[in-house]
Amino acid sequence: MTTKPKAKKFRIRRDSPMGQGSDPQAAAPQAAAPQAAAPDAAGKPTQGQVSSAAENAVDAIRREGLTGRQLRMARRVAQKQGLAVTSDFDAVAQLRAAGIDPFQRNTILELVAPESGVPGIGGPAGQAGAGVQNQPLGRIQLPQTIPDQGANLPSTERATPAQDRTAAIMDIQRDIAKRRRRKLALLLTRLSFFVFLPTILVGYYFIAMATPMFATNSEFVIQQAEPASSAGGLGGLFAGTSMATQQDSITVQSYLASRAAMVRLNEEYGFQAHFSDENIDSIQRLAPDASNEDVFDVYKKRVKISYDPTEGILRMEVIAATPQASQDFSEALIGYAEEQVDQLTRRLREDQMAGARASYESAELRRSDALAEWLQIQQDTEILDPVGESSAIMSQVSALESQRQQLHLNLSAKLGVARPNSAQVEGLRAQISNIDGLIAQLRGQMTSASSANGSIASNNTKLRLAEENYNFQTIMVQQALAQMEVTQVEANRQVRYLSLGVEPVAPDEATYPRVFENTVLAFLIFAGIYLMISLTSSILREQVTA
Repeated sequence: MTTKPKAKKFRIRRDSPMGQGSDPQAAAPQAAAPQAAAPDAAGKPTQGQVSSAAENAVDAIRREGLTGRQLRMARRVAQKQGLAVTSDFDAVAQLRAAGIDPFQRNTILELVAPESGVPGIGGPAGQAGAGVQNQPLGRIQLPQTIPDQGANLPSTERATPAQDRTAAIMDIQRDIAKRRRRKLALLLTRLSFFVFLPTILVGYYFIAMATPMFATNSEFVIQQAEPASSAGGLGGLFAGTSMATQQDSITVQSYLASRAAMVRLNEEYGFQAHFSDENIDSIQRLAPDASNEDVFDVYKKRVKISYDPTEGILRMEVIAATPQASQDFSEALIGYAEEQVDQLTRRLREDQMAGARASYESAELRRSDALAEWLQIQQDTEILDPVGESSAIMSQVSALESQRQQLHLNLSAKLGVARPNSAQVEGLRAQISNIDGLIAQLRGQMTSASSANGSIASNNTKLRLAEENYNFQTIMVQQALAQMEVTQVEANRQVRYLSLGVEPVAPDEATYPRVFENTVLAFLIFAGIYLMISLTSSILREQVTA
């Protein structure tokens, strides 16, 4: 069953008056008449009729997956060609049946082409252009027909959707490749300006302009005398290792790297004058009126001192413009190091001996005070030997007591007779009484403090304490003297001295500059700076655009 679609009529109002021949609605059927007749001649369904074959064609077009934009464009092309279509898919089918590709670029451009004098697709020139001859230039009214002059006939070759997609992908790839080439060229330009050119300049300086520098290397170690075999504890454990002289090595290293060593080297060997020579390039040369800070900066760069704590070795590298100057500076610095070691050792010995000597003098002074106190007590008590005097008195008391005991025995014998002699008895009693008085007197001398000098017992106690104090202070003096002797011996054993492992020898070839290493380092520095700037700018650009 076929139905004939109804054609919509459009009436276009124009601002300027025109004749009857300028109506596009009248021109459209005229242009479409030859095309509608062509299918009839070929035995195909006429325009406006839908057959089973046409339905199959429309279904096939539906399965192609055309976009809405492509379907609208096909309808406009069909209206341009004067075809009566019922749907967008029918427009595509009729255009393809007429040998027109609605998606070809030339076909799309013809939709927006100016009307006056432009050949197009459609019928003959006399029919297609009849309705647009009188239109003003630049006024485009759709749909319209373009006169066919026989030069723009529709192509019979139709591109498949796969080919269209391939062509679109190729265009995108060409555009991407073009952008990549442009970005690559811009990147190379930036790299050349910020990285390659500065690296080339730095390499040229090191090769052609930099003054050769000579380096003298030396190694030395600070050693200690052999310790005593009886040394114990941690001191004896680390006495023979580098730990014993680590502090001295660090002190010497600090001194050689200090401003004091630089000033002394400048005064004695003309360090500043050497690096102010006109033969040295301007970058490495010191100004004649350079300050101590500038000279010290050059000194830190040209005198390199390192310390290896595992081996206890001090390594020194002295760089100068001439080999002889490098050797002279190195020998001078080693001499300064030896003086520093001797000074540290002398100070250590003096500190140790000062402590021992002060202890001995203090003990000697206390002993003198004890002796003076003892002599003063002897003078006050008028007793030279308290022990002997006490012994004499006790011996007298013992003799008197034995005599009194004998008298008591005689008295008991006299009284034991029947008629004792009274005169003898009284005589014995009188003797016993006298002996008791003597004994009491002697004992009173020992314990009584009635005399001006005090009792014998108290005087003996004072004298004994004074004597014991003097003896104790004498022992302390002896110990202090022995300790001072031991300290002196130990101080002599702790003497430190500097031993050269590698003597300074003047080089015969320049050590610096190292052209390759310095050039590579400069390249890495410039590349790193460029990378940081690029990343920073990218982050800032992203933050601003976001």
